[in-house]
Amino acid sequence: MHILGVLACSLTVLSVHGLYSASDDVVELNPSNFNREVIQSDSLWLVEFYAPWCGHCKNLAPEWKKAATALKGIVKVGAVDADQHNSLGGQYGVRGFPSIKIFGANKHKPEDYQGGRSSQAIVDAALNALRSLVKDRLGGKTGGTDYGKQKDVVELTDDNFDRTVLDSDYVWMVEFFAPWCGHCKNLEPEWTAAATEVKEQTKGKVKLGAVDATVHQGLASRYGIRGFPTIKVFRKGEEPEDYQGGRTRSDIVARAMGLYSDNSPPPELQEILNEDVLKKTCEDYQLCIISVLPHILDTGASGRNSYLEVMRMMADKYKKKTWGWLWTEAGAQMDLESSLGIGGFGYPAMAAINARKMKFALLRGSFSETGIHEFLRELSVGRGSTATVGGGALPKINTVEPWDGKDGVSPVLHDLSNPETDLLLKKHLNIFCKA
Repeated sequence: MHILGVLACSLTVLSVHGLYSASDDVVELNPSNFNREVIQSDSLWLVEFYAPWCGHCKNLAPEWKKAATALKGIVKVGAVDADQHNSLGGQYGVRGFPSIKIFGANKHKPEDYQGGRSSQAIVDAALNALRSLVKDRLGGKTGGTDYGKQKDVVELTDDNFDRTVLDSDYVWMVEFFAPWCGHCKNLEPEWTAAATEVKEQTKGKVKLGAVDATVHQGLASRYGIRGFPTIKVFRKGEEPEDYQGGRTRSDIVARAMGLYSDNSPPPELQEILNEDVLKKTCEDYQLCIISVLPHILDTGASGRNSYLEVMRMMADKYKKKTWGWLWTEAGAQMDLESSLGIGGFGYPAMAAINARKMKFALLRGSFSETGIHEFLRELSVGRGSTATVGGGALPKINTVEPWDGKDGVSPVLHDLSNPETDLLLKKHLNIFCKA
């Protein structure tokens, strides 16, 4: 029971206190007040999206508070616990922590803040953005989006529906309406506004369309439309599903961003080439999943690519988790293997590390889609066994050259007097000795 308790505390998503309180000049933002405070405001906003467990976020917090105090009454400074309110993070494309965005002239399309993380740098950036906003207003630019003039809702018909929607690789939300329908008229400005915002936030990968069902009765009949407005979600190769959410712009955008997340690419699978790769991945993500694959001479390129493909499949399956994905070759990072107790039972091997607690769990089953899925599913629900990372800290990482994607060349085929060949042979023999 003690082991299970440790794992539950170290490897699952925990409810923790945020980094800011009511006594700070930082405004705490959430889905309930974000639209009112930020989107509908005439003020310039600097908003930090953070996770309470993120080390860089903790380091930023005192500087963020200083900046908020210095800018009080001039520029609004807020913070979103994106770990707790992940819908807001997803809505604005937040992929890592901390992320800072400037909500200025166009509230629906914030700018990414790329400056330094000191209070002075933050204040300088805020004042520069404020000067730019004032200059735009003097020039007659009011900001925001004129949804009445710029419509991003795609008009769909009997003639173009299959080609535009069903054959598309994009996700579609389609409204079936009747011109005389009062509820449809009420929905129109919300649908139009949402279409523009969704287009911007998903870079056009989720689209909103509309069908006049009184004109295109074939489409209405095909999809069993019985009332108006009816909204359906279309994904390539799947049966359409009914949209059951709210009818406001924010409701529609939230659903669209959820669909975008479902269809977004998996996290990058990185080779551990140096200390920065390991440190950044393990410290910036809730868990880092590390695989130690057999030496290239043992598998060849095809064998290694098979293992990497399994990892990519699992990264895709678990892409909604805040996990990083890494791999290394057996023998390339011996200190890492030693700290995780890897090597004694062969390769490939896998470990999940919680760098904040310096705890890890090992894959005991097969290195396959089924075996890894079971391993990660157990971690997700707080079951399994865990241990402390050897030395209580992330180990020393060697700087290595990236794999070139080719088969390895056996050192015995070359002159052993060559220093590089001699080192390769010793490395390979060392792996066999430790396995």
